[in-house]
Amino acid sequence: MANPLSKEAVFELAKQGKLFAGNLLVGKSSTATMPNTTPIDNSVIGRIGDGTAEDVDVAVAAARACFHEGAWRLQSPAERKRVMQAWAGLMQEHAEELAALDCIDAGKPIAECLNTDMPATLDTFYWYAEAVDKVFGKVTPTGPDALSWIVKEPIGVVAAVLPWNFPAQMFAWKVAPALITGNSVIVKPAELTSLSAYRMIELAYEAGVPKAALQMVCGRGEVVGEAIGRHMDIDMVSFTGSTEVGRYFLNYAAQSNLKEIVLECGGKSPQIIFEDAEINEHTVNNVLAAAFWNMSENCSCGSRLLVHSSKKEELLEKLVAGLSAWKIGDPRDESVSLGPMIEQAHFDKVTGYLKTAQDEGAKLVTGGKVQSDFGSGWYIEPTIFDGVTADMTLFQEEVFGPLLAVTAFETEEEAVALANNSLYGLAASFYTQDLKRACRVANQIQAGMVSINGFSEGDITTPFGGYKQSGFGGRDKGLEALEQYCQTKTIWIVN
Repeated sequence: MANPLSKEAVFELAKQGKLFAGNLLVGKSSTATMPNTTPIDNSVIGRIGDGTAEDVDVAVAAARACFHEGAWRLQSPAERKRVMQAWAGLMQEHAEELAALDCIDAGKPIAECLNTDMPATLDTFYWYAEAVDKVFGKVTPTGPDALSWIVKEPIGVVAAVLPWNFPAQMFAWKVAPALITGNSVIVKPAELTSLSAYRMIELAYEAGVPKAALQMVCGRGEVVGEAIGRHMDIDMVSFTGSTEVGRYFLNYAAQSNLKEIVLECGGKSPQIIFEDAEINEHTVNNVLAAAFWNMSENCSCGSRLLVHSSKKEELLEKLVAGLSAWKIGDPRDESVSLGPMIEQAHFDKVTGYLKTAQDEGAKLVTGGKVQSDFGSGWYIEPTIFDGVTADMTLFQEEVFGPLLAVTAFETEEEAVALANNSLYGLAASFYTQDLKRACRVANQIQAGMVSINGFSEGDITTPFGGYKQSGFGGRDKGLEALEQYCQTKTIWIVN
């Protein structure tokens, strides 16, 4: 296996168009490829596999055989733990290389990839590796005439369908818990961001993961994704992406083998600033991070800012000042905080919301400009709109771009009602110094994750997922994630 590459080496290979990600299958695979471009300047950085439904068939056949024969499933928990720890160690050695691959592939700022995404990815793998031999069944309280116990068994063949916004981290959230429970896993990365997944699976093989237990099919969602969703021998699909595509997977499951579907979909998360909140540097930095981190291409993005009317002007003034530290530009530059939108179609969607917000009467506070003469031209300034009402498009629809909607309120009851006035329920955050209010409001907000006096998605120990149309069927992260990759079996012996 090649030595780890520096970020400079990865960027140079991209410049030469030599980066590659293809199918990693046990069996005959199609060799078709398609160009891979970077959103930084829309240049071709290499090629990726253009997989087919037949490639999915090949992957599933090998995965099913591996599961049946037990090459991975029947390894002792201690042995699976050893392999997973070795894999995590290799990824740590290659962390800079993996961070650079995500930077060039997704247009993510290299500083975030190095200092946030990759540490979180490694934490996930190390944590689940340590959890392999710490998951226990139960003995049930029967009478003397029977003995009963409840066991957890791997569900079988799992497909992990990944989004493009956090390529390495979302790979970790799904693959690590699915593998430690003994499943055979097929990864379908987003066609826009396949590079880090390809490299991490290569490292998995080096660490000792059997090839048939972890495979990858590259390709287009409408081809490979649909083939996965409709396949009669895939037991479970874990999907992160848009609510629209999540619906497709539910339909595919209904039309095929009723495979289990776990969805983590969109969000329109509120941030609430109550009248007793401290408008200090900590608050400002957290509000900005929630709103604009990762170019707002984040499903838990705090894109609705609900502010008590007495605090609004002070907060807006400080937010505008705070944005001066958010540099927009080439994400390979470690001083840059905001890179481009992921592709032309997404850029067009986000700029459409810019126009709609102004047409519907929202007041532009700051931003709103496009750096069309730079790189790909898909660079949008962080933008704040005030006077956004609950019936406006910007209040209701997920933008997935750097547009923050500000709405004033007068009472706690109004704030909670505004927060819950959404089809989504992924995350929420609010700021108060009143402990009773903190408990009261946290219990009333309809969201899977609520943070108080700061923006947070928790850590690897806490489950990630939402209410309503933000998804259902399971959770990423925490021990809770293991449930969706397992079957529950009751064994009853009559004495």
